[in-house]
Amino acid sequence: LATDTDPAIARMLDSYEHPAILVTPAYRILATNDLYREAFGEIDTRNGPARCYQVSHNFDRPCDQAGEDCPLATAASSGQRERVLHIHQTPRGEEHVDVEMLPILDEQGALVYFVELLKPVSIAGAGAGDQTMVGASPAFNRMLSLISRVGPTNAAVLLQGESGSGKELAARALHQASLRNAKALVTLECAGLSETLFESELFGHVKGAFTGANYTRQGLAEAAHGGTLFLDEVGDIPLPLQVKLLRLIETGTYRPVGSTQVRQADFRLVCATHRNLEQMVEEGTFRQDLYYRINVFPIHLPSLAERIADLPLLARTILRDSQGPGGKTFHLTESALSLLKAHQYKGNIRELRNILSRAIVLANTNVIDASVIQQSHGRASAVEPPRNLSLKAMELRYLQQLMQEHKDDRETVAAIAGISVRSLYRKLQGSDGVDEEKSDHGR
Repeated sequence: LATDTDPAIARMLDSYEHPAILVTPAYRILATNDLYREAFGEIDTRNGPARCYQVSHNFDRPCDQAGEDCPLATAASSGQRERVLHIHQTPRGEEHVDVEMLPILDEQGALVYFVELLKPVSIAGAGAGDQTMVGASPAFNRMLSLISRVGPTNAAVLLQGESGSGKELAARALHQASLRNAKALVTLECAGLSETLFESELFGHVKGAFTGANYTRQGLAEAAHGGTLFLDEVGDIPLPLQVKLLRLIETGTYRPVGSTQVRQADFRLVCATHRNLEQMVEEGTFRQDLYYRINVFPIHLPSLAERIADLPLLARTILRDSQGPGGKTFHLTESALSLLKAHQYKGNIRELRNILSRAIVLANTNVIDASVIQQSHGRASAVEPPRNLSLKAMELRYLQQLMQEHKDDRETVAAIAGISVRSLYRKLQGSDGVDEEKSDHGR
């Protein structure tokens, strides 16, 4: 990249271990390092100087003027390094990138440059790639930003969210982002474990420790040594067993059941629950000291309702990963997507996956339309298409049911139906000739 700045300053970028660019306070890119060019390619300057917001987002104005967070503007205001998670345009499509902006001052303390470090977030994707976590909605990006920040640390993480919201995938992403990713991620499902079974699973046991202990067994605490221990549904651990877990976390030691030998435990702790642990503490059903031990860094996993904008991407990813016989690839029609968006997902992404899995079985072709989605629900849908009606009448009934389902929120219904609010108004009135003034009045 051509630059009109000191070549020595441009070469400084190669000392960074991440892709880096040199930017002016006016957003102009002056130089890039080798790692940037390897990851994102050469920057095109044939039409004049390149601006960072043009290259990263194809925007015609700075990110904070286009509805995005801008680390450059924030760093200029604070005078300190700032970080933000962005979705960047790359040669591979849209990708999540952890952006860190470092202000560079001259000898008088005046701001002269920014070094922008770009760290690709490989644990998730904004497109239908091979990543386990996919999404691009604000709620998803907030969650992913927290995962990418805490991942490289050893801090205990508590994942909180509804059933089916992807807590196990988030735990896997935390492990992949950690410095322990070369070791094992070990999962213990805590729900329904008796005291003996809980201790045996977590600490292991020696032969003869109890009836049925016919051999010595390694515990999960030992299996997770050097890696990550994931305790799923930690809120389901009975109160008498919580003290045993607390002792393991506080002392870093344990004894296998039936053994007198004390062993060391070295793992990163990640816990997950759909329960309100703070309320359980108040009710006396969850130990307060254990709660503060596991809740060092809480992360909320958004429900599917909180990230409904991700549904098309999630659906495409699920269909891609659930290919039919002979590698058949399935596709959703717009009407099918509209039905899926209008559905109320009590089981979140897990329920969406089940609906699409049934749709694959029911579909006669590789195109899944609204009728197949309707059948795959396995019960009457809140937006069931009526029969023996004209196409216009069916559309009106469908929109009326959506309005009822979403409490007359026209913007939401219009987004689900893929039409403008004004078009929604006209269709609900049963006329395409409503003038603009009346349409505006009905908003």
